[in-house]
Amino acid sequence: MRIGLDIMGGDFAPEATVLGAIKSHIELPSSAIELVLIGRQQQIIEILEREKVDKSKFVIVDANEVIEMGDHPAKTYSKKLNSSIVKGFQMLKEGSLDGFASAGNTGAMLVGAMYSVKSIPGVIRPCIASPLPKDNGKFGLLLDVGLNPDCRPDVLYQYAIIGSIYAEHVYNIKKPRIALLNIGSEEEKGSLLTKSTHELMKDTHDFNFVGNIEGNELFSDEKADVVICDGFTGNVVLKNAEGFYTLLRKRNIRDPFIEENFNFEKYGGTPVLGINSTVVIGHGISNANAIKNMILHTVEVVKANISEKIQEAFK
Repeated sequence: MRIGLDIMGGDFAPEATVLGAIKSHIELPSSAIELVLIGRQQQIIEILEREKVDKSKFVIVDANEVIEMGDHPAKTYSKKLNSSIVKGFQMLKEGSLDGFASAGNTGAMLVGAMYSVKSIPGVIRPCIASPLPKDNGKFGLLLDVGLNPDCRPDVLYQYAIIGSIYAEHVYNIKKPRIALLNIGSEEEKGSLLTKSTHELMKDTHDFNFVGNIEGNELFSDEKADVVICDGFTGNVVLKNAEGFYTLLRKRNIRDPFIEENFNFEKYGGTPVLGINSTVVIGHGISNANAIKNMILHTVEVVKANISEKIQEAFK
């Protein structure tokens, strides 16, 4: 297995990304998994030498351009052809990588995913998912969390299929319970979107639909394993959880459960689901530990063959 890492992506690159690669290399079986570091070669080598790490442990691909966080995604992607993100997607498309991860410009990563490896036939819109910590220590899934702010009912229906596959094969949840995020548990509650989506989902045999779920039930394991919503709502939920975690830390409140389950560093990144390969996007403020976990999660997603399983479901 070959995993590509955008060394130039993120607020603390290339320092954090190279250090994260070193950390992940220690935890991964080196004989089975090869890490490909894509970025400015000289900078990569300097950090490896400083850390007294043999550069032969990695494959280094030189890319001397950088798509910066503030760059326009589509315009820059087509102009900076020697950037780490563009090179990563070229390698992914050619099949010389099994997965590609970056904490860089999210828009450019999505452009690369859509125009390089492309959507799985039949998938209306790909989405991104986030782990949903549960009160009993288990994990569920929330999707979409920002890729598609505006959705149609048939798009949310497909998210339920995709989320069910992911929960089953990455989280090992048999027959995952699928719920629709809403402002009430009753079928007639909600917006035009949620009411129409509920109508589509309620008699389905494509997944295990359990009805509506409210915001105060998200972190409980009593009702659902996978929660479906549009990207606008999902992103608000995600950022609210991150903000609450930050508030606790500012108040010097340290709880092992909260630290283990709500610290974004533990997850590293989130996959783009519904495309023909494995692409994982990390937080722009990722430190070395978050980069390490992003790489480890990319390996997990590749091993689970998520793209292939979604392809089968949409044939």
